Amino acid sequence: MITKLRAASAQWTVVVPVAAFVVLALTWHEDLPGWVVGVVAVFLVGAVLAAVHHAEVIAHWTGEPFGSLVLAVAVTVIEVALIVTLMADGGDKSSTLARDTVFAAVMITCNGIMGLSIIVAAVKYRTAVFNAEGTGTALACIATLATLSMVLPTFTTSTPGPQFSTTQLTYAAIASLVVYGLFVTTQTLRHRDYFLPVTPEGKVRREEDEEDHATPPTVRAAGTSMLLLAVSLVSVVGLAKGVSPTIESAVESAGLPHAVVGVVIALMVLLPETIAALRSAVRNRVQTSLNLALGSALASIGLTIPAVAIASVWLSGPLVLGLEPSHLVLLTLTVVLGTLTVIPRRATLLQGALHLGVLAEFVVLAVNP
Repeated sequence: MITKLRAASAQWTVVVPVAAFVVLALTWHEDLPGWVVGVVAVFLVGAVLAAVHHAEVIAHWTGEPFGSLVLAVAVTVIEVALIVTLMADGGDKSSTLARDTVFAAVMITCNGIMGLSIIVAAVKYRTAVFNAEGTGTALACIATLATLSMVLPTFTTSTPGPQFSTTQLTYAAIASLVVYGLFVTTQTLRHRDYFLPVTPEGKVRREEDEEDHATPPTVRAAGTSMLLLAVSLVSVVGLAKGVSPTIESAVESAGLPHAVVGVVIALMVLLPETIAALRSAVRNRVQTSLNLALGSALASIGLTIPAVAIASVWLSGPLVLGLEPSHLVLLTLTVVLGTLTVIPRRATLLQGALHLGVLAEFVVLAVNP
């Protein structure tokens, strides 16, 4: 019986991504009735769960921090493609789409995923323990890129409004790529130990030292999971775009600002990272959770800004990247709170709750600016 259950479990992780991709192909650019939206939502959730499974298989094969990096970059690349596509179709009304999406991703990852991971670990193990060197490095890169890309446009004067001039946008794009490239090099090559989970005593926790260490998957199994992860993530983002008109209509019917749509879609797109991070926190591997959270925020800025900078060459509408005053306050609070959380190398339920409080305020301001 157990063997049959395991076989069924292995089959669903293959069948669901393929089925979700088929549903995506059948519903792409179609006006969906209510019952079809319900079906799409079911396959969307299934694709998210499958993506998490295959990401964990790859993480087991590559080891940390490569596993969390694969998931973060894969999701972000597809998300960037979606943003550029929507901007090309949206005209002037999509001028703030890149800014709103990236800022929502930063708030959700740096406060939502980070806060939930700390709370889960603190409830189960009393304190959440992580490596301050790696986490602090990621947070510093996020603060730098967010400031260069989304804070400065609010104060520049070469172009009217919170926009960059061509020269300024070019520099922001190059700086984003360079900083993100340096971070990935630091994370995976020069200082990989900074991003590995640690024991309660502060020592690096290596895979071979784990009591529940299992045999790594074969190259064939890992390759299959990479392919199915890509299929799952394409399905997640594509299906999220498919249900977005329904979400948009619901938001308009409720009299809410259009920015709420971006928040909802960002939440759906970031579901794989959220679930993977919480599962790592349950196993007391909080550093892996923070790698996922902060790595996703970094990838979102470091890849989106260069992409929209290139896309702006042929896009007719303006590109607004500067944050509004209330968002500037939230970004500053996020950086300060994140710094104070990281410095002690361990966090309690209180720090996790504070991060969730900042995210809740972001959602409130999105609903009621």
